[in-house]
Amino acid sequence: MTASVQPAGTARPTSSDGFIALDEQWSTHNYHPLPVVIAEAEGASVTDVAGKSYLDFLSGYSALNFGHRNPELIAAATEQLSRVTLTSRAFHHDQLGLFCRELAELTGTEMVLPMNSGAEAVESAVKVARKWAYQVKGVPAGTAEIVVARSNFHGRTTTIVSFSDDETARADYGPFTPGFVQVPYGDAEALKAAITPRTAAVLMEPIQGEAGVVVPPAGFFAEVRRLCDENGVLMIADEIQSGLARTGTVLALEHEGVRADLYTLGKALGGGIVPVSAVVGSRDVLGVLKPGEHGSTFGGNPLACAVGRAVVRMLQTGEYQKRSTELGAHLHERLAKLVGDGVSEVRGRGLWAGVDIAPDGPTGRAASEALAGLGVLCKETHDRTLRVAPPLVITEAELDRGVDAIAQVVRG
Repeated sequence: MTASVQPAGTARPTSSDGFIALDEQWSTHNYHPLPVVIAEAEGASVTDVAGKSYLDFLSGYSALNFGHRNPELIAAATEQLSRVTLTSRAFHHDQLGLFCRELAELTGTEMVLPMNSGAEAVESAVKVARKWAYQVKGVPAGTAEIVVARSNFHGRTTTIVSFSDDETARADYGPFTPGFVQVPYGDAEALKAAITPRTAAVLMEPIQGEAGVVVPPAGFFAEVRRLCDENGVLMIADEIQSGLARTGTVLALEHEGVRADLYTLGKALGGGIVPVSAVVGSRDVLGVLKPGEHGSTFGGNPLACAVGRAVVRMLQTGEYQKRSTELGAHLHERLAKLVGDGVSEVRGRGLWAGVDIAPDGPTGRAASEALAGLGVLCKETHDRTLRVAPPLVITEAELDRGVDAIAQVVRG
């Protein structure tokens, strides 16, 4: 028998360095990952190509709320893979209506617009808000405005970076899309001053993730809701990172005791298996879309819907909300003890925290690299903040091991 011959350049690397070199040569350098090459994962842990195990303290930026390869989600995906994966929206399929109904019931909304990525969900919400403003509110054509918060993060498409103040995300991508007004996050008076008869919507994160897990002042979103109602403006909550049990509730905005007109969801909605996102909200608002006006070939595909339905079923039990609440209280109790001892401030809610490293401590990048050396995968945002967001399946003992590693690193 003649041995198979691999074409030149197809040899598989035998070390982490080899895989990293391959990435550096062939992959566009739009990320700066830690020098860890993950080969396997389960629950709250991952294993690299050399067999070293790590605790995952990032969870794919909340895409892995239910852990790596959650058995219930894998079973749902496997079952659907054996049936049908894609039809496009040119036809109906037997998962779409069920997914939309179940997600709407879970979130207390009336209609669902399924998409793929979080950025697509935000883009869709922007389009819906503008169409609603022209068709329902009567804003003159081409003049609608959406009020957003400074230090926001909603994605990286051209329109979304148009209303970002992160110059790294914006540099050399202009000209930018007009129609957005920025106000300081948590400043109700500035928001009030920014709203005009042309305002279509206020779009904000219930907790700002990329900014460092920033929690708004008490009562802020109640005032946002009041101002929106008073001025005939839509309230849009970006729950892509904060939603689906990350903070202890299905929607983080529940902590503020208010409801939005539209919510954007993503990340955990796909269970860490497939990209799934959605805009959910009022029928009066989402109903402005008519056939041909917006769409996606893969949005609402059968595989995505089957996985999304399994995610909804898991959230219906309340188990993951309870885990986030109880383990989150333990996490924040432990982290609070580090303030003044290598940490200058801790913020967050549920199993989500922003940890500001003291000025005389390591940078966020250096701390992340040191943590990886100790078997904990975390990642910085900005220069001196660590984002802590472990899978909700993590145990208290694992949580303690991760916090102990953070303590060791920030103390130097």
